[in-house]
Amino acid sequence: MTKKPSPPKRSVKKVAKKPAPKPTRAVDPGAAFCKAVDTAIKKGVAQTITDEQLRRVLTAAVKAYAAKAEDAERELVPFLEGTVTATETVVAACAMIRAAGLNLFDVAMWFRRPVAGEL
Repeated sequence: MTKKPSPPKRSVKKVAKKPAPKPTRAVDPGAAFCKAVDTAIKKGVAQTITDEQLRRVLTAAVKAYAAKAEDAERELVPFLEGTVTATETVVAACAMIRAAGLNLFDVAMWFRRPVAGEL
């Protein structure tokens, strides 16, 4: 009985394993702005935040809130209790109402609109 010749051996190159990627922290794009605002308010220099910066951030926040609120099955809490005063809330709300060309009658109609989960 004759032996069958073995197939030629292939050279196997050992490949160094790549290290596992390091877990990345979630990036909070608003964190830097929030920190700057907190610092400016604590130091009493809120005017250092430009009107344009504030407009851009407020516009983005309002658009994001409205989009999420429209899609949500519940009313979204816009801020945690005790983090914004009643005065701060009304000052901002009134400015937004005026900027959008609304009046209190318009707002009253929206305010009475049923909230998901309260039907």
